[in-house]
Amino acid sequence: MATIGVVGATGMIGSELAREAVRRGHNVIGLSRHGAPTEPIAGVEYRTGDFADTDAVMELAKSVDTLMIATASGRATGDWAPVLAGHEALIKRQPTTHIFVVGGAGGLRDDAGVRLIDNGSIPEGYAEPRVFAQVLEMYLHSDPELNWVMQVPALQIEPGEASAHYALGGDHAAGTHVTTGTFARAALDEVERPAHHRERYNVANAE
Repeated sequence: MATIGVVGATGMIGSELAREAVRRGHNVIGLSRHGAPTEPIAGVEYRTGDFADTDAVMELAKSVDTLMIATASGRATGDWAPVLAGHEALIKRQPTTHIFVVGGAGGLRDDAGVRLIDNGSIPEGYAEPRVFAQVLEMYLHSDPELNWVMQVPALQIEPGEASAHYALGGDHAAGTHVTTGTFARAALDEVERPAHHRERYNVANAE
């Protein structure tokens, strides 16, 4: 049993990560700007905090075995600068715990090796995939001692139960869609039995 911190624990993906971690018997501390949700997950210790508050994030990192970062606050505000700044600041502070980052599919590549954000697959005005492509570059260029991994979804992610099986890919999409339940299942499998180190991989439902 491990202690797992989830930043963004009340979001679509973060809540599924927290729920799956509790289901597997882990201690879970959820950090969210709004604290506990109206329907909290039994077994999660909720704390109020913002990913932009690096001191609070570092304090959480010191008390957990894995810090899962599932924040995408720019969706609500349209301002993604705090997300970028939060990752940049955390990387500079060099936490020693295992960092698990929920990324985006925009940095994946097509058969010609071109990123999806550069080949016209993703609308020009859609900021989120471009933001998380920048986040990936930050981690790829971080100090070699930083212990991180990034899991990104297939091109489409939607709420839903875990599929019986899932597929993993590297730079190329493993499939066209993934449910949040499958995403969380793959994430906790990675946390419990690490198969990736300082790299990005992606997950999709496999029927």
